[in-house]
This record gives sequence, C-alpha cells and structure tokens, in this order.
Amino acid sequence: MASMATFFAQTSFPSHSLSKTFDTHFATAPKVNVCVSFRARRHAGLRVSSGLIEPDGGKLVELVVRDSERDLKKGEALSLPRIKLSRIDLEWVHVLSEGWATPLKGFMKEAEFLQTLHFNSLRLGDGSLVNMSVPIVLAIDDAQKHRIGDNKRVALFDSKGDPVAILNDIEIYKHPKEERIARTWGTTAPGLPYVEQTITNAGNWLIGGDLEVIEPVKYNDGLDHFRLSPAELRSEFTRRNADAVFAFQLRNPVHNGHALLMTDTRRRLLEMGYKNPVLLLHPLGGYTKADDVPLDWRMKQHEKVLEDGVLDPETTVVSIFPSPMHYAGPTEVQWHAKARINAGANFYIVGRDPAGMSHPVEKRDLYDADHGKKVLSMAPGLERLNILPFRVAAYDKTQGKMAFFDPSRPQDFLFISGTKMRTLARNKESPPDGFMCPGGWKVLVEYYDSLVLSSNGKVPEAVPA
Repeated sequence: MASMATFFAQTSFPSHSLSKTFDTHFATAPKVNVCVSFRARRHAGLRVSSGLIEPDGGKLVELVVRDSERDLKKGEALSLPRIKLSRIDLEWVHVLSEGWATPLKGFMKEAEFLQTLHFNSLRLGDGSLVNMSVPIVLAIDDAQKHRIGDNKRVALFDSKGDPVAILNDIEIYKHPKEERIARTWGTTAPGLPYVEQTITNAGNWLIGGDLEVIEPVKYNDGLDHFRLSPAELRSEFTRRNADAVFAFQLRNPVHNGHALLMTDTRRRLLEMGYKNPVLLLHPLGGYTKADDVPLDWRMKQHEKVLEDGVLDPETTVVSIFPSPMHYAGPTEVQWHAKARINAGANFYIVGRDPAGMSHPVEKRDLYDADHGKKVLSMAPGLERLNILPFRVAAYDKTQGKMAFFDPSRPQDFLFISGTKMRTLARNKESPPDGFMCPGGWKVLVEYYDSLVLSSNGKVPEAVPA
C-alpha cells in the first residue's frame, strides 16, 4: 500500500465513564447499550472529543432476539416459508444483526435499495442523511416467490437446515441485475468476483424486511473470539480509556509500511491533544476473491505483528470485520468507513486504491488509485469525516526500513507491491530487512508452503456463494 490518509470526525461524540485498565488486544467484551451524552474540550483550536462517536442515526441497531425469546422464534421459523441462505447471505445477516449497517433493520426494501444505488445514502425520518453505498439485499427465484405467496413473514435457514432468522413485513420486488452491477462497480465487464459469486446466477427478485436473528452468528472456525460486534468494540474501547479510535482495514498481511502509517497516526493524534488514541486493526473477514490470503492465515500473521512488538498490544484492538468484499473501489470504501463509525471509530485510515482490483478484462486498474480518498471527503452522510493525507511510504534502502518517501532522493526508495510481496513469499525469498517482522513473514511463507503441499501451488477456491 503506497499511500495512506486518515479521516478526522468533526462532530460531537458520546461521553463515557472510562476505565484506565488495559485488556489484551483480543479480549471479548459484553454487549452494552450505547449512551448518547456529549462533552467536548478544546485543544490548540481543535475540538477533541472525550468519548466515542455516536452511531448513524444516534442509536445502534441490534437485531438478535433476547435469550428468553429464542425457542419461541425457532418454533415460529419452522412454521414459515423457508429461504436457504448462501454463505455470503449468512455473512450479510451477521453484518445486519450486529448493527454494522445501522440504521438498517434488515435486508433492504425497494426504497432503500434505490436510494443506495442512486444516492449512496439513506434519508432518515428527520430529514438527515446517512451513508449507504452498497446494496445489502437478499435474492430469491421465481419458485421461491411463488411458495411465499401472500405471506408477510419468511424464515431464513442456513446450509445445514438450521433456522437463522425471521424476516418480517416483507416486500418482494424486481432484481435489476444490470443496473445494480453498473451502479455499484461502474462496469458490467465479465469477471467481477462478487458479481459472479452472488448476482449473475441469483434470482430475479429481491426480498426485503425487518430481521429477527435467532442467535448470534458463529462460524466455529477458531476465530469467533476475534469477531467483536460494534457494541462489544465500544465496550472494549471504553475499558481501555480510549478518547479516540482510529480504524485500519486491510485484506492483506501487515508489513512495516502499514505499521508506520498506523503508529504515525497515533503520534499525530497525541499531538492534537488526545490522551489515549486506540487503533482498531480490523481485517475484512467475509467473502474474498480466491487469490487473497485466507482469513485464518492473515489472523496468524497479525498476531505475530503484535507479538514482535511492531504494534503495541495495549493500544491496539484486533478484530474481524464480517462484511463480504465487493472490490467496488470508491463506492465500497464508503461502506467500509460508514461501518466503522457504528463501531465507535472517529478516525479512518485509507490507502491507495481502497477496495480496488485489477480490471477483469483489460490490463489496468479498475479504479483510479486516488478516487477512494477523494470520494470519502465528499460522500453524502460522511460529513463527520475529514481527510488528512499521508506521504507515500516505501522501503528506504539507506535506513534499511520502511519510511515516508523523500522525493529529493527517489533512488533510495524501493516500492514493494502486494503482488511482489506474495511472489517473494511463494518463492521463499526474503524481503529486505525491515520490510516485515520476521514472525509475520514466516507465517506468510508457511501459507504458500501449505498451498504447494495441498494443491500443487494452486490458490484455494473462493468461498462458495
């Protein structure tokens, strides 16, 4: 990642009574109610908050039913028309259930879908706007639509046949696939990974409604303790006495250039007058394309980064963001920023070509590398965020470490792309000393070794839809 930018919220934030005790970087926090009271202090002409940013719409949406209602809702689900969820559908239920998409209360109805496609935002009852740039929808086919008939409620089941949720007050409407693809990705070229997984062969109808999720979504993959909900993260930040939270999303291993940008962000926040800014290292944990490093290996690598002291465990929270990945560039990066607001982050680090990918047909990037950060500074519903550009980070051969690029001596810097990094690891070649911590690099090499042993060097299949 060659360049980074940070976003600074300009609104007032909720105030909390904060503990001064630090927990481990992967501690699980209980769900809490988000209180909304305000207090701010001034420092050097800038407003510095004493708490966490409030969620979109002022209240965090949580859609998991109470324990006392669980058996009742399971019984109701068994009596309703059924829709079988794909793995990606289940990931969206997870996203909605925990409030990442606040103020959405379920899969989008047509009015929400059209606002998202055409305006990248939703208008609330009080006239205010919140950002919403990617459709969160559930597709059904003609046969399912016929089976539902006049029912106003349906049950959602997972691939094992277990009830997951009830969708209430449903609305069924046409699935305009071409329009959805063109407006989300800016192209209808073949080969878009998310499109091929979830849209091309999906049904011709979308069904929206309010969700009642029967129990918290779990994957039983050894990583559920990392999957903190927005409410759990807010509780964790409060217990750590955080007066600012800055989030960094990535879907690749962390190298020292990433770490430089994260630590420099904290330094700048301290200079602004914050006393304890906390980093949310928040890798994407939903669907990713086949050639991305799988989540379990990324999490092993991230843990080594903290073990090796590249990032400070006391001021870093490592958690998994459950959203599927669209690779929709400037459109999708708005969703990534908006979701972190709901988790309490008032600062957001964004890199070069966020959520981008190579064009699926032509030999070029699908999106302009700078458009993501520019769009975020103008996006409707994200007015609380300001962009603070970073200088480019690269490997400084004279210092033997990652540093900010100095244009007066370009010959001293080496740019190591993600593709180059993966090639080195696959070939068991070492990167320059200071590019990545030794423990983290060892994990990456072990991952590519596992591919050779299991599939003759081929990348694993993408998560099936």
